[in-house]
Amino acid sequence: MVLPEDGQVSSDGIGVMSKTTVRDVSTESEPECAEPASRTEGGSRALALLLVITGAAGLLAAWVITIDKFKILEAKVAGTTFTPGCSLNPVVSCGSVMESKQAEVFGFPNPMLGLVTYAIVIGVGMSLLAGARFPRWYWLTFNAGCLFGVGFCAWLTFQSLYRINALCLWCSLAWVATILMFWYVTSFNIRKGFLPAPSWLKSFFGEFTWVMPVLHIGIIGMLILTRWWDFWLS
Repeated sequence: MVLPEDGQVSSDGIGVMSKTTVRDVSTESEPECAEPASRTEGGSRALALLLVITGAAGLLAAWVITIDKFKILEAKVAGTTFTPGCSLNPVVSCGSVMESKQAEVFGFPNPMLGLVTYAIVIGVGMSLLAGARFPRWYWLTFNAGCLFGVGFCAWLTFQSLYRINALCLWCSLAWVATILMFWYVTSFNIRKGFLPAPSWLKSFFGEFTWVMPVLHIGIIGMLILTRWWDFWLS
């Protein structure tokens, strides 16, 4: 019997032969991952909750300081004085900080800026909890905002410790909240490849992100402790 050629069928319908092509998948290249610029990412539930909590803490601090600032201004107009509840002693004196020129860097009370920015942070956190995914430019813009916030807090810390010579507890709460959100958002962008970084840094942030905010807050704590060392011991 003569077999039909490849791809043909014999007249009696018997002896169908087809050509089979076998691909060597071991030599095929893997599909390339999407570029960071065209990729969208959603944060983990932990990151989303951290943003909501730190944003709420900062918003609370900004709200209380704003209310106290208005009460101080109202008291001045009425010819009286108002002492905020967090003015506990010559060092922990929120009133001294609120009445300083550094408290109105942009021509209006600093906490009014916090009312807007911390609300945005809460919005981002809630969006992530709802499953939102953002592109690279969004995460980098958010990171830049956190960088501005932590830089501004660093400047206010210096002014509070070495120029105003007083400490505001509500301000300190806002500093801690801003430091936490900055380092965790930065860690996210580095681990996801949105910020260029060597592999060892990505590995470090993948396991030890908590080290940076703890170290940052610890340094501020030591500066506060040493700045008024004699007062704390008295």
